[in-house]
Order: sequence, then structure tokens, then C-alpha cells
Amino acid sequence: MHAFSFALGTLPAWFLPFAQITLFSAFTVYVYRAPTKRSAFLRGWVFSFSFLLTGIHWLYNSMHVYGHMPAFLAISAVALFAAFLALLPALSCLLFALLRQRAALSHQLSHLLLLSTIWASCWTLGEWIRGIIFTGFPWLNIAYAHIDSPLAGWIPVVGAYGLAWIAAFGSAAIATLVIYKDQLQPEASFTSLGVALALVLIGIVLNQVAWSRPDGAPFIARLVQGNIPQAEKFDPDTMLEGIQRYRELTALAPKEPEAAPSLIVLPETVLPMFQDSFDPIFWQEWIALAQQLKADLLLGVPLIRQTETGSTYTNSVILIDSNTQAEDIIQAQIPAYHKHHLVPFGEFVPVGFKWFVDMLQIPLGNFQRGPLPQGSFTLQSAQVAPNICYEDVFGNEIRQSVLPNGTSPGANVLVNVSNLAWFASAQALYQHLQFSRMRAVETARPMLRATNTGITAVIDARGQVRASLAPMVTGVLDAEVQGRAGLTPYVRWGDTPALMLIGIWLALALGLGLRRNVRTGA
Repeated sequence: MHAFSFALGTLPAWFLPFAQITLFSAFTVYVYRAPTKRSAFLRGWVFSFSFLLTGIHWLYNSMHVYGHMPAFLAISAVALFAAFLALLPALSCLLFALLRQRAALSHQLSHLLLLSTIWASCWTLGEWIRGIIFTGFPWLNIAYAHIDSPLAGWIPVVGAYGLAWIAAFGSAAIATLVIYKDQLQPEASFTSLGVALALVLIGIVLNQVAWSRPDGAPFIARLVQGNIPQAEKFDPDTMLEGIQRYRELTALAPKEPEAAPSLIVLPETVLPMFQDSFDPIFWQEWIALAQQLKADLLLGVPLIRQTETGSTYTNSVILIDSNTQAEDIIQAQIPAYHKHHLVPFGEFVPVGFKWFVDMLQIPLGNFQRGPLPQGSFTLQSAQVAPNICYEDVFGNEIRQSVLPNGTSPGANVLVNVSNLAWFASAQALYQHLQFSRMRAVETARPMLRATNTGITAVIDARGQVRASLAPMVTGVLDAEVQGRAGLTPYVRWGDTPALMLIGIWLALALGLGLRRNVRTGA
């Protein structure tokens, strides 16, 4: 139930945060009442394993259907992955039980309040570690269920991890009320809840703040969703048909002449082969399209480049405009963004796992990382920073494309290109949409999503979906986009304030425990 409280797509927006806080509060009560540290760890692991396995079950499809891994091994791999990820929340529960015991917190008002902060800090610390360990997998962070809640006003200030702390604190406040309301000091059990309600009210106020301002003139962007089945995308017999479909969708006339797009975005690996596999005539057709439409084209393409040390392979987004030359594309001498945060097993081979990657038979599976940060594209209509596929899960990296640096003034529009046809799951599509919405709010920038099978969407700087295409359909989405300027507190400082908050509360709890030990001679 907790896994499905994140993104179902068909439920009203207010239901998700309500369901998530209710379910997570029930889990918090369960951990609070654990009789031993061992049972707290086990309860945390069972809960986390269950919701993670439910929430990422769609990985099976990429391994078995498209990676040709035997069903039993694919099921085992997904289960082992969920079991490993569940260790971090379980350790958070263990740390909470340990600090609670060492600090010997009473039922006094101040101690019950501290108990809520310890729980929020322990849980969020586990979420943060899960987001960085072994390149990170922060999927189903509890913050994402609150993208439409009153707490969403905190996102531009403290980011996803700060919001996770606040959400966990709210769950702890409810748990405190449930457990301690009948104790000798019942008013103490309401204190955490009062603080949680204050955080909600502050979030509502923060949601009225305009963290960015219009930058440049509005423009029309076209987002292309070809809906090419994964089995056909990389099949040599059908590959060119898929590419032709994308070219035809790109060339569609606008419904109104004055609404012609100046930016056209196509998904990740629109071309499923390296750019030098195609002759100049092929590329000249795309250049002629940009000239005819008077538009900038962004295409997801795997690139091979020759350097002094040999060949490099990157999952990239290239820019084609009216001045582009076919030979420059073939030689990879054009403006391009190269994916930095690669997917383990799918885009690079972790040390010691070549046998596993070979078993998967996934094409284009050994790329090199692009640098971080990279300069944004200066287009005729906007300063655009692309990101590819699940890169938009990592807020601390996305924010760097908005910050001015030596090579870029900072983006005023974000673009995500993805191909989630690997997973054939509507749940995965709606989950991924939430990540893009979170990044839009953190940076106060619009996010354009061009995907192969969905969900293609235009997200404004407040994280609201202004237009979208339904999953698993073929079409184009033409919409007006307004670039934004200005830096949110999260863009300026990243996750540092949230991590400092966690450190302060955990240090305070540890300090109480050490002081108690000194007093008792323990």
C-alpha cells in the first residue's frame, strides 16, 4: 500500500500525501513499539523490502523480456536488489532504537519532541545514503508523495531530502500522539503534532513565494512521443521505421501557423545506433528539417568520439539547427550534452559484474560519463539544460545546470529525454514524472519531458503539469513555455542545510546518551 501511495496517475492529487503520511505513520508506530533493537531492524527491513519490491517490480520486464534473462533469475535479481536497498531503512530504524535507548528519553514534553526529530533524522539519513551509495538509487523517497501537499512549499528551500525530513517528522508526531496520549503528561504528546502543523502552515506560506521570474520571451516547444516498442527499437529489421516515424512527427505542421515550434525535443536514443553509422545524406535530411521548420532540434543519440587516448562512447543529446553540417555530426563536432549519471548494468559495467551484464544482452551497455556540470545550450528561444532518463532523480546534480559557471550563464529551461519502454509499466512512468516535477520546483524552472512511451509533459516552474500526452500513444505535444531566471535557496546551497539539520539532531541525541552514561557510570 505504501508503494502505491507514490504515483497511480488516476487518483486525485490530494490523496497521495494523505495516503503516504497515514501509512508511514502506521509504520512509525510499529517501529516505536519494537521491544528490542533487533526487532526494530527487522521491522524496518520487512516494511522497506515489501514496498521497494512492489515499487520497482517493473525492473523484471527489462531484465527478462528485453534482456532475455531467465524468469527465475530476473525475479531473483529484482528481489535481491530490493532486499539490499531495504538494509538502509532498516539500519535507520536500528539507529533510532539505539539512540532512543541510550538517551533514555522520558515522556516529558522536550524529550518527546526530540524523539520525533531523531526519527526524522535517522530515516532521512538512510534515504540520503540510499541516494549516493553505489552511484545511488533514491527511488520512492517519501518526499515525492508530497509534491502536491501543503508541504511542497518547502521544496525550493530544502529540496527532496529536507522535505523527506519534514514528512518523517510529521509521521513521528502522529506516532507520538498515538502512543503517548494516555501517559501522565498527555499535553506533551501533542507538542510534536503542533510543530508538524506549524511546518505545514509555513509550507503553505512558502508556496506563495515566487522564487523565479520570467526570462526572455515565451516560445513554443514541440515534444515528440513516438511510442516505439522496445522490441522494435533495436531490431535491425524495424529500426529505420521507428526513426522515420520520429522524423514524420517532427515535421508535422502546427495547428496554427503562428504557433510554430522554435524548439523540438525528441526522446533518448531516438537513433539507437552511433551517429557515424549513418551517412551524410541521412543527417542532411534532419538538418533540412531544422531549416524548413526554423527550429532547433534536440535528439537523443549515442555518440562515438575519437580522442587522443582512443574512442569514447556516450549517451548524449545533440543539437541540430540550420547551421549544422552533416560531417560535423558524424565526427561528433557539434554541441552535445553527455549523460553524467549512468545506470549500473544498463549503461556501464560495475566491477565484477561483467557476467551479469553479458547475461542481460542489453544493447549500448558500456558508456563513459559526461562531465558535471556541463554548459547549457544557447538556443534561439532559451538557455536549455538537458538531462537524460533517470538523471532527474538526482536533485543535487540537476541544480548545477541552473547555477552560472565558467561555461554557461545557467539554464532557464530544463529538458528531460527518456526511453522507459524498457519497463512497460504505467507505475514506472508516473513515478518518473514525479521526479521531474520535484526538480522543476527545486530549481524554479520549467521542465520539458520528451519520452518514447510516456509520460511526455510540460511542467511549469511550480511543478504543475500544464500539458501532457497519455502513456503508450503516438503524438506530439506543442505548448508555450516561459523560461525563468533566479536562484532558489536549494539551487544555491543544495542538500547541505538538510544534512546539517540531520547532523545536529543526531549529535544532540548522542550527546544526551553520553551524558547519561557519564552520570550512571555506564
